[in-house]
Amino acid sequence: MKWLILFSGLWLMASGAEYSVIVSKKVSFSALTSQQIRDIFLQKRHMIGDQKIIPINLLGQDEARSAFESTILKMDRDRLNVYWVKQHFQGVVPPLTQPSFESIKVFVQNVEGSMGYVPSILVDNSVKVVYEF
Repeated sequence: MKWLILFSGLWLMASGAEYSVIVSKKVSFSALTSQQIRDIFLQKRHMIGDQKIIPINLLGQDEARSAFESTILKMDRDRLNVYWVKQHFQGVVPPLTQPSFESIKVFVQNVEGSMGYVPSILVDNSVKVVYEF
């Protein structure tokens, strides 16, 4: 088992995918573009087909959140804060947050339509990967 985990970690490093955007295995779609994910996390899009999507963000200042914000959302923290202040006055709230990758994964496993991001090494067959970055 240790060799399998080590091999998986080395393969992910070689493939360049450090983080994975995950959804429940119950959703019908299997891949999304970075633009679709960006629109979902900026609360500009709420559905993929007939499936309502609930974005889940990592709480705090973690490296993964910074990578997600710069790579997918194309914003730094200051610009994102300004964005959410403006959205607040239009009645739009930011995504839900979870305190850890494990809680994001459990939330995604149990709430159909939820979407979050975790280090790729944490991905297993309990969730579906729709994008890697």
